[in-house]
Amino acid sequence: MKKKRICIFGCGFWANYQIPGWLELEGVEIPAVFNRTKTKAEAIAKKFKIPRFYDNAEELLAKEEFEVADIITDVDTHLQYTKMAAKHGKDVVCQKPMAPNYADAKKIVQVCRTNNVKLFVNENFRWQAPIRAVKKVLVSGLIGEVFKVRVSFCSGFPVFDNQPFLAELEQFILTDIGSHILDICRFLAGDVKMLYCKTNRINPKIKGEDVANVFMEMKNGIHCYAEMSYASILEKEAFPQTLVLIEGSHGSIRLDVNFKLSVTTRQGTKTETVKPVKYKWIDPAYAVVHSSIVDAQRDILNGLRGGVAETSGDDNFKTVQLVWASYQSAATGKVIDMDKF
Repeated sequence: MKKKRICIFGCGFWANYQIPGWLELEGVEIPAVFNRTKTKAEAIAKKFKIPRFYDNAEELLAKEEFEVADIITDVDTHLQYTKMAAKHGKDVVCQKPMAPNYADAKKIVQVCRTNNVKLFVNENFRWQAPIRAVKKVLVSGLIGEVFKVRVSFCSGFPVFDNQPFLAELEQFILTDIGSHILDICRFLAGDVKMLYCKTNRINPKIKGEDVANVFMEMKNGIHCYAEMSYASILEKEAFPQTLVLIEGSHGSIRLDVNFKLSVTTRQGTKTETVKPVKYKWIDPAYAVVHSSIVDAQRDILNGLRGGVAETSGDDNFKTVQLVWASYQSAATGKVIDMDKF
């Protein structure tokens, strides 16, 4: 099978994980990388033995023979580089969140459609091994007809110490972790009919919200509750894990701290631990996040080759809509009808 040649746009933090994620897959070649700071591009190219590096994106697009642009730049530049790549006929893989605002996300989808190129979003949380295990039990029908889902990401982790720029964001937790958590809600419970959101700011040193709670009624009737917090001081610190509770007519599924998956029916409870794959290049403390990049990119590679990938641009845009509908609900105090958003 002919290799897919993927050029990397952006050599910051996440390039250190997305590049080796691609290299874990058969049939992928990375001929070149780009970064506005040439020393960063050179360092990444050297680290992963990539032949060429550029500090000019247009020069890379003009000189290199490749099919896919993987855009891992700052979110504010996603639209800019998507336009460049799409106009050169390159399929686009975009880091989450797709864009810094709703309008730009819509433009990204439209630009790729207009230029007849494929668009995928590197949304990896739904590909975490414990989340996939939850889905497997769910579709088995073991717990019967589902009526309630809760997805939780609540932590006291000092995220602002490691990433101080997050404290300056006017809109924080819903765009940051909410992009992941609301996508998991869709993955597990289906598309959303309506939602209601409340936000709060507990940390006085930040500009945006660090707490958000979203209640959703799904089109299939399931009630879904997403809770997010970076202000929670809990008995068990779960960061960076996502916890889940699903209730059905015949039982329940609970994904708890340290990847403990429990399935309860009237016959009792069965428990297992679903651990992520620990590749050599991951940070062990973030194994559940970093290892899922490989699975997300394997699915995207299938889409690039003509198959169906879960996190297409059109699909991820539905998650983008949930993020910005949540902000609208929080600002207005109103329930948002997603068919009219």
